[in-house]
Amino acid sequence: MPDKMTLEAIINFTVAGLLTYMLSFIFRMALAYFELKRQSEKILVQKSQAELNLLKSQVQPHFLFNTLNNIYYEAYREAPRTAKLIERLSDIMRYFVDESPRDEVSLSTEIQFLENYIALEKIRMRHEIDLDFIKEGNTEIRIPPMLLMTFVENIFKHGVDKSRSENKIELSLVQHDGYLHFQTKNRVYDLPGAAEHTGFGIKNLRKRLNLLYGDNFELNIINEGNYFIAFLKVPLV
Repeated sequence: MPDKMTLEAIINFTVAGLLTYMLSFIFRMALAYFELKRQSEKILVQKSQAELNLLKSQVQPHFLFNTLNNIYYEAYREAPRTAKLIERLSDIMRYFVDESPRDEVSLSTEIQFLENYIALEKIRMRHEIDLDFIKEGNTEIRIPPMLLMTFVENIFKHGVDKSRSENKIELSLVQHDGYLHFQTKNRVYDLPGAAEHTGFGIKNLRKRLNLLYGDNFELNIINEGNYFIAFLKVPLV
């Protein structure tokens, strides 16, 4: 006879579904925002910011933050781990509202954003992920927001097999000689559409890097046996 579901299990199941839906919605919103921002940079002389302002006005962040806070306090009494995930989602939303519109953010802010995203993605995995994140450098240096996100997002979309227990991810973020080096490494799985979607994300990232740095950056994608390696090098001002 199946075990009776506990209140904590019901809360965890419900909130996990809510988190997944909201995270998907937020990232669609972010992608739309950066596409609009890229277009506005091309016509900067015309000062055309109307579309960006319209997008931001539709977010209604205070309503979402208040709702998440209410869910957090309800969950904390019964499921502290679930409450922590809600807190991470709230931090991601604040990043999009408060930080992503800026031209630059601190490296510590960007790292926290990546770690929050990774934590929320991991709840969708059937097995634990072996993840190693090396961070070396001054966390107060400033970089454009969401500059590192494409690599990490691609890993969880196309470089993780939820049915396997041996998924391994390596991330390295190092400051060296006036440049920031970011590298990701993950196993290659034959997932439908992986190559197409990964290439699309990298293509958009390269366009943004060209706008930001001209030719003063490196972006390399390497297929090394059973592993996929992405490397980014950008100057620090």
